[in-house]
Amino acid sequence: MIRLAYDKGTILVFGNVRVPGSVWDSRAGAYRAPALLYRDIKAYVESSGFSSRDDVPDLVPCPMLAMRTVLRDYQERAVSAWDRAGAWGVVVLPTGSGKTHVAMKAISMVNPAIVIVPTLDLLAQWKTMLDDEFGIDAGVYSGEEHRLGPVTVATYDTAYIRAAELGNKFKLVVFDEVHHLPSPGYSSIAEMFACPARLGLTATYEREDGRHSELPRLVGGKVFERNVESMEGVHLAPFDLKRIYVKLTPEEETQYRRDMDIYKNYLRENNLVLRTPRDFERLVMRSGRDRGAREAILARHRARVTALNSSSKLEALADVLRKHSGPGDKVLIFTEHNDLVYRISRQFLIPFITYTTQKDERARNLAYFKSGAYRALVTSKVLDEGVDVPDANVGIILSGSGSKREFVQRLGRILRKKGDKKAVLYEIVSGSTNEVDTSYRRNKAVER
Repeated sequence: MIRLAYDKGTILVFGNVRVPGSVWDSRAGAYRAPALLYRDIKAYVESSGFSSRDDVPDLVPCPMLAMRTVLRDYQERAVSAWDRAGAWGVVVLPTGSGKTHVAMKAISMVNPAIVIVPTLDLLAQWKTMLDDEFGIDAGVYSGEEHRLGPVTVATYDTAYIRAAELGNKFKLVVFDEVHHLPSPGYSSIAEMFACPARLGLTATYEREDGRHSELPRLVGGKVFERNVESMEGVHLAPFDLKRIYVKLTPEEETQYRRDMDIYKNYLRENNLVLRTPRDFERLVMRSGRDRGAREAILARHRARVTALNSSSKLEALADVLRKHSGPGDKVLIFTEHNDLVYRISRQFLIPFITYTTQKDERARNLAYFKSGAYRALVTSKVLDEGVDVPDANVGIILSGSGSKREFVQRLGRILRKKGDKKAVLYEIVSGSTNEVDTSYRRNKAVER
C-alpha cells in the first residue's frame, strides 16, 4: 500500500516506493518531493498498478459554481485550449480584453480555487467580481485578513508566507499577472502548492530578465495568446501611436552631455561593452569595489533623469492637453518618477495618483475620473497594473522605461472598447538622448 500525504509544501510517499523527483527522508520514513509534482506522482502511482491511498487534499468546502457571464468567442477558445492542455498553462490576452472572465470560467469547471494577485487593489477587485459572479463570499488572504472561502483571493506576498498551510486546500490555483511568479521567492508558491490544475494570466508573458523560461515548469507554458493588433477595432478600441520629440534646454543639454561623457569614458577606459541587462548588473556589482564604476553609474542616472524630466516636455504636454480638451476626452498621463507627477499636478491642476496616495483619495480620484468630473489624471507606475482604471481614450507617456510590458500595460489602459471611440497614445521623448532608443525598444511590443 502506497500512501501520499501533504507536509508543509511537500508530498510524502509512504510505502518504500521511490517516485520521480523524490528523495529519501529518514526522519519521516518516506520519500519526499515538492508539492508541485503531486499530479505527476499521483499519475505515476496509479499507472504503476500499486494499491494506494491519497491523503494529500484537504479541500475547502465548495458549492456548485455556475457562471452567469457569457464569454466572448476568444475567451471560450482560451478556456478550451487550457482544458485541452490538461488544465495547465498560461493565457496571454491584452489589458482590457477580459482575462478575468477566462479565469472565472476555469474556476466554475475546477474548484475550490485560489487566485493569487500582486496588489491589494486587485485583491479587492477580484473578491467583488467573484462574489457577484458566483453569489459567494470569497475568502481573503492578505496582511490584514486570513479567511478561507470556496474561492479565495490572496496576494503574492501572503501566499508566499502561507504557502505551507494553503498548498493542499484547492484543486485550482490562478496566478493573475503571472509574469510576477518567476521572481525570486514567489516561485516557491507554485512549488509548494499541490493544486493539480493551474492557470496563469498576463498581458505580457516575457520578462526582461528571461525568467519567464521558468513558467512552463511552475504553471505551464502558453496555451493561448492574442495580441493587441489582432483585437484592435473588434474587441478593443482602434488606436494610434504618436511620438513627439522635444529638445532639451541649453542648460539641460550641457548637464546631460557632461554626465553621459563621464559614463561613456569609464566604459571606454575599462573596455566594457554593455549589451544585455545582465552586463549592466555586473557593472553595478563592480561599483561596490570600484569608485569609478560607482561614479559612472550615478552620472548615467543623472543623465537619464535629465532626459526624462526635461521642462520642454511640459510645453509639449500643454499642446496635447489643449488638443484633447473636448468633453469626450479622458486623459491618462504616465511618468517614471513621482517628482514629475507632482510638478505636472501643480502646473496643470490635474489630480494625481502615486504609491503614496491614500486609499480613500485614490478611490475618489478614480471615481471622479470615471464620472467625468476629472478629465485627466497623472500617475507614475501605480496604474500600470493592479488597478481597475476607468475608461480613457488618450494616454500620454512623459517618461518610462524600455520595458515592453510597461508599454503594453499603459497602452491597454486606453483600449477598452466603448462605442466608436478611437484611442491615441502619445510618447513625448527628449530627442538626441538615449530616451530615443528606449522608446523604440518598448514600441517593439506593438507591431504597427
